[in-house]
Amino acid sequence: MSITVGVLGAHLREHEISPERAVLLENLGYDTLWLDASPPADLMLVQRLLDATSRMTVGTSVVNAWVADAGTVAASYHRIAAAHPDRFLLGVGIGHREVHVEYASPYTVLASYLDELIRNGVPADRIVVAALGPRMLRLARDRVAGSVPCMVTPEHTRRARELLGPGKLLLPGHFAVVDRDAARVRAAARSAPPGTGLRVANYAANLRRLGFTEDDLDGNGSDRLIDALVAHGDATAVAAQLRAHLDAGADHIGVYPVAADGDPIDVLAAVADAMNAAP
Repeated sequence: MSITVGVLGAHLREHEISPERAVLLENLGYDTLWLDASPPADLMLVQRLLDATSRMTVGTSVVNAWVADAGTVAASYHRIAAAHPDRFLLGVGIGHREVHVEYASPYTVLASYLDELIRNGVPADRIVVAALGPRMLRLARDRVAGSVPCMVTPEHTRRARELLGPGKLLLPGHFAVVDRDAARVRAAARSAPPGTGLRVANYAANLRRLGFTEDDLDGNGSDRLIDALVAHGDATAVAAQLRAHLDAGADHIGVYPVAADGDPIDVLAAVADAMNAAP
């Protein structure tokens, strides 16, 4: 596979990113920019981000199979790949039953969606799946380039690598902020993802598989759970928590900034400094 995702990625939503901010992230040392939260099927923002940058890979985390027509996504992929060969990675996923009233048989729907993308000429080695549980991870292993999971811990990464085996991309995302005030970090996390993500059945089920209890999942998360999902502390501590995914078998670690009311780019800048300073 000739596409390069590098070690460090940044996860941002459409309203948080622009071509100018993508250039800033590239200059900070981010290898991949992940466009989060179900981008539309035309993927025009992906193309604008690639147009503005020179080396950074852009990925989607993730195109939602329930709302983005596969034929349109495939056409968008070909348009982008023609303009920027080997710099776009198509992440796809199935969404959440809390959002889509028609949600049913997620495995079957996603498998069919992959069939249509590949039938429309999207190379399987340019697709990754937002897989959490064993069945979806096997789908990622058998059908596409790998997986881009979120709301996970290094233990999930270890298990996912065992299931995926060598040679498949494992690109987890982890929440992070360089901040020594644990109470402030936990409060910010509980008022936004990951705290609000605990109400999503997919994420909650995965965390139970990892050994977290109903007490951990109650409300917007116990201290133990929030600390497992959010890397925080001084620069050395944050870098060590993020690198734990790499030690567990990840190819890359994507950073979800915990910004509260601040600018997520400031958080990503601090995290990049932390990672670059790590031995």
